[in-house]
Parts: sequence; structure tokens; C-alpha cells
Amino acid sequence: MTVDAAGAVEIRRALVRLRRTTGLPVAFGGLVEAGRPRMRISELSGTATTSLLALAVTSGNGLGGRTVALARPCAVADYSVSRQISHEYDAPVAAEGLRSVLAVPVVVRRRVRGVLYGALRDARPLGDRTMAAAVDAARDVEQALVVGDEARDVLAAARAEPPPGDSSGWEQVREAHAALRALAPRITDPALRTELLDACALLTPAPASPAGVALAPRELDVLACVAAGATNAVAADRLGVSAETVKAYLRSAMRKLGARTRGEAVAAARRAGVLP
Repeated sequence: MTVDAAGAVEIRRALVRLRRTTGLPVAFGGLVEAGRPRMRISELSGTATTSLLALAVTSGNGLGGRTVALARPCAVADYSVSRQISHEYDAPVAAEGLRSVLAVPVVVRRRVRGVLYGALRDARPLGDRTMAAAVDAARDVEQALVVGDEARDVLAAARAEPPPGDSSGWEQVREAHAALRALAPRITDPALRTELLDACALLTPAPASPAGVALAPRELDVLACVAAGATNAVAADRLGVSAETVKAYLRSAMRKLGARTRGEAVAAARRAGVLP
């Protein structure tokens, strides 16, 4: 799945949440086009027409363009007569019968990556609670995009071969493996999550002998962090669990591997071919 396709999925999910939490009957949105000062509306929810579909909104123009330019939420109580915005897009908005509209930016690393809209078909102010719920929906998209970006960065690093004669090559591989294992459970896109786990498998050598060790995914996650030099506290932070949970998984892995220490567990896992 491409970056844009994965982002569109997150926008679609956010629109469903936005309508549910705000009670607004109509929601739509899209991503900012790479390398261009505009966003394109690609996702509709609750609309009666397709007048807004594929509409390209230039930064600074209309309500969404103003939101992109200012990188902050904006709203109008009556779109067609509002003096706060320019009116390049009045025709498609009127065709859908929208009057009161809000727009919330999706901001990742200080860059607007998309816009979520919510709307009513009558003219009245949208309250602070409605705006706050829309902002929360945008925050969910932001977090998903951040995780996706991190996953792709780690995948790229994992696939890059270390320079010839680089003695730190294996340590880089182990760090990449640990990062991939930690990221995988946070990925909502099944295709990207599978790709991450497949990359993990590529980083592990074939076992020296058939060991028959069956470690649970979270046990492998913990061992990967330990192999990269992480303490229990650091592993807990990376995996989004408590330090006690990390200890429990580590104890279970050690028992299965017949190891008495963390170091022995890592060495046994490497011999079994489940860690690089």
C-alpha cells in the first residue's frame, strides 16, 4: 500500500469518527498533494452528491485552503456569505447543500498533511465542543501518519546494506530489527504491518541447528529490544507496555530457551535463528 493510499484509509476512518462524535451529518477530507500547495478531497461520508469528490483546494483559497495556509482549525457559520474566506469553491459546496462548515488540519512534523471537514446543511455556529471533537479526530490521523512514517523509515534502513568493512553493521541490523518489532503492533494498516514483520524475518539468519523454539510475538519483541541493549524500562517505553509486563515476557522467553540470564536468552535466540 502506498503512502497516499494508507493516508486515505486513515482519513476515511477519521471521518466516521468525526460524524459519530460531533453529530455532524456530513464529513469529507483528503491529503495535501506531495510537492504542491494544495489538498485534494478524496473521502466523503454522509454526502448526497459527488460534487466535492476530487476537488483540488489550493492553499489560502476557501475554508480548507485557509486551514492549510494557517495550519489551524477554521469554521464558518454560513459558507456562501462568509467574509472570512474566498469563494472559489462555492458551486460544489452549494451543490451539496452545505452551509455551516468546519475544517481541521492534520499536522505532522509541522507540515499540514491533510484536512478534515465537518458540515451542516443549515446556517448556525458550530460550538467549541464540536470543534474539539473534530480536532481529536484529526489527532488520530496525525498519530497514524507518524507511525507509518516511522515504519517506512525503519524499513528503508533495514533494507540498506551496511558499507563494506563496517564493523557496526550487525549492531545496526539488530537495532533495526528491534525497531521494526516495536513498531509492528502500532501499525493499523495490515499490509504494512505484514511487510514490517516480513522484513524482520529477512534480518534473522537461518538457525545453526533445528532448535524447535516457539516464542510468542511479544516475547520476540522483548528479546529484540534486549538484544539491542535496551533496559526493561526502555523496552517498555518502546513497546507501549509496563516494565512488569516486559519482565514477564522476558522470564517466559528465558524459560523456553533454557536460559538463566538475559544474555543467555539472547544468545540462545540467535542460535535458534529468531534474532539477528
